Amino acid sequence: PPSNLNRLRSAFLRRHPPQKPRSFEVASDLNLPAYSFLPSALGAVACLLYLPTLCNKFTQSFQHLNVLLDIPGAPPIPSADMPPTTSKGNKLYDVFLDIATNLPRSTGIIVDTFEYLEPKSFKEINDGLCLPDYPTPPLYCIGPLIVNTTVDGDGVPQCIKWLDSQPSKSVVFLCFGSLGSFSVQQLKEIAVGLERSGQRFLWIVRNPPLENQSLNIDTKVDPDLKSLLPPGFLERTKQKGLVVESWAPQLAVLNHDSVGGFVTHCGWNSVLESVCAGVPMLAWPLYAEQRFNRVLMVEEMKIALPMVESETGFVSSTEVEKRVKELMGSKEGDSVRERTLAMKHAAKVATSEGGSTRIALARLVESWKQK
Repeated sequence: PPSNLNRLRSAFLRRHPPQKPRSFEVASDLNLPAYSFLPSALGAVACLLYLPTLCNKFTQSFQHLNVLLDIPGAPPIPSADMPPTTSKGNKLYDVFLDIATNLPRSTGIIVDTFEYLEPKSFKEINDGLCLPDYPTPPLYCIGPLIVNTTVDGDGVPQCIKWLDSQPSKSVVFLCFGSLGSFSVQQLKEIAVGLERSGQRFLWIVRNPPLENQSLNIDTKVDPDLKSLLPPGFLERTKQKGLVVESWAPQLAVLNHDSVGGFVTHCGWNSVLESVCAGVPMLAWPLYAEQRFNRVLMVEEMKIALPMVESETGFVSSTEVEKRVKELMGSKEGDSVRERTLAMKHAAKVATSEGGSTRIALARLVESWKQK
């Protein structure tokens, strides 16, 4: 039963604790070069490279420091926004520290990003600032790695048909990844904020997480929207909004002309998809390294506005209303939109013949031949 899931998982982890990665040892034994592929922001790579230095500097868990951390290749990072797995006391801390310690042994580091999106990170990593005691391996930025998909014919989802009837750049899209979900109380606050904003919206709603779970791992049952959302919400907003159960083709939605903003959990793949579609973002992180990504997106890349939560992580309907309005119709929103469109163009240039991504990929292949 779902109620036993936590207990079973805890028992399994006690008997089978996470092991340190052995890939470098295997590669060394076979006399093979070992490349590290990191499907994350380059700023997050800088953090990982610098992690052993930070861990030697601080004895406390990052979440308890309440300071700004100076990490080469990244803007000042509030300690509370560091990825949970990098904090002492987390079950995966030793694993991530081991990965960070072994990264300098890589023959090369492959990253799903492009230089123009993160120039500070690219320069400072290459300058060796993240590894003060070791040479930095060659860096290959071969992104954005986006799979082009289309929806047409009889298989066009209802949400795409609905978008076809909406004005250009008028719809804010809310989607929080395959695991992102909210409590019933938080769902109601989002609904109230969206309704008060007066903005057109397409909202993907998933079931709340199971009891004592922070993520939604039950993907088989569609949510009962009428019981989860405020009474009458669906009827009152049906002229301006569409709520979809569980899933929508995110890439197709982001590339639709009607979509003018994206409320995202800051997962790196979603960020790249939004950049390539030229859609500005409202950053609402939920788990993993997403709070760290929010800092990069807002402070460094300037492609997103922040959603501000309370100390408990709760976001009020007033905040939802304010930030959605700001994203879709303010000077700050226009600035982020212009910046994101510039990055969309830069991504096209990077992946075109002679662009930085093509050059990096050619260098990577050439290194394979030499090895």
